[in-house]
Order: sequence, then structure tokens, then C-alpha cells
Amino acid sequence: MSDASGANRGRLLGALILLAFCGALGCATPANRAAGDPLEPVNRPIFWFNEQFDRWLLEPVATGYDFVTPDRVQKCVSNFFRNLRFPILFANNLLQGKVDQAYMEIGRFGVNSTVGLAGLFDPATDWGLKTRSEDFGQTLAVWGFPPGPYLVLPLLGPSDVRDAAGMAVDSFGAPGRYFLEAPIVLGARALEVVNLRARYLELIEENRAKAFDYYTFMRDAFLDLRANQIRDGELEETSEEGEDLYFLEEP
Repeated sequence: MSDASGANRGRLLGALILLAFCGALGCATPANRAAGDPLEPVNRPIFWFNEQFDRWLLEPVATGYDFVTPDRVQKCVSNFFRNLRFPILFANNLLQGKVDQAYMEIGRFGVNSTVGLAGLFDPATDWGLKTRSEDFGQTLAVWGFPPGPYLVLPLLGPSDVRDAAGMAVDSFGAPGRYFLEAPIVLGARALEVVNLRARYLELIEENRAKAFDYYTFMRDAFLDLRANQIRDGELEETSEEGEDLYFLEEP
């Protein structure tokens, strides 16, 4: 599927798209991409399944949600769930040796949880407390673990072997799983996914139409984006929402 990471991800999917176009124009070498995708015969059927799930279930639900939910409310919902990612962001910043950013996340969480009304608003960013997307997949990369082959996960979307392992570890940092009933956790997760999908209805449809091969488009964009995040590139600092739109369990 950290906002979150922090965050700015109108910007994440937009970034994905720009990076994919970069690949199409020659910034990425197709031969190199193919060499990094030995699981393509397996990945493509899973990608097709994810696409059907999105087109026949998630997209229609998100369209109805978008019709009845104002943009401002959708933004508040995104802010709220991003604020809940604090334990994951804090821990991974520490594990990567980014102590200053870890303390920044403490400040953000404190400000947004109080002044920001339980995270519905994001005054911390306006006050200069900027967040940065960090997860255990990035931590493993900083520790020197290779990414392994590109991997498409059912419902969870684009990943690689390293990020899949990182996602599993990050899932233990989701606070709700420890004190809320399972139906409440699943309902909250469903709301988060539908809200995120609703924010990119037009953008996703446009790029599906433009892409010559949507599987390759998403693969190259994901690989470029993750490489940029691991390097703490400029793109990451302006990213806001989540990593991808097919995940049902964002770390």
C-alpha cells in the first residue's frame, strides 16, 4: 500500500505518474527493468486481479463516497489516519539513525493530536514540523538489505521482497490492533482505503488511459519512487498520503 509518512501524497500518485513518464522517455532502461522483474509471469495475473477488484468494487464504492463526501472532509480523514502512523514513523526514523526527524515526529504528533483535534487537521506542517515517509522496508534498505525481485501482492499492490517483509513488521506498529475489536479495525481500514481511492479517481483513470502498458507503468513508477524515498530525495519530502492504492493493510 507512510503521510504519511508522512506525507504529501497528491503528490505521491502524481509523483508516481511523473516518474513513470520519465521511464517512458528513457530515464529508465526497459531492459534493466525486465531484468529486475523475473516474477513477471506471476505478477501480471495478480496485477490483473487487483485491477478487477479496483474496477468492480473499490472504484464504484469510492465514486459514491466521493459524491457525498466534501474534499475538505476527505482531507481530514487522510490527516487522521496519517497521524496514527506516528509509532511507525518514529521507530523507523530511530532505526535509520535519523534522530532529529524522530523528534520532529514526536512534535508533529503532539501538535496534531491536540491543536489539530485528534489529527483531523495538520497545523504541525504549517509550523514547520514536516513529516517524511519512513517504513521498515526503507530501514532494511538503509541496513544494506537488497530489494529482491519486484513483487505484486494480492490487493496490496506493488512491492518487492524487502518491502513485503517490511510491511509485515510495520503492521505491528498499528496502534488500533492492540486495543480495538477486529471489526472496528477492519472498518477503519476500509474507510482509509476508500477515502484514499476517492481522492485519485480522475487521476488514476487518466493514466490508465494514457499508459501503453499499465503494468509496466506502475512497476517502473514504484521502483523509481522507492529508490527516491530510500535516498530521502526531494520527492519524498512533498509526499503526503500512502504508498499505493491497492493495499488493504497499510503499515
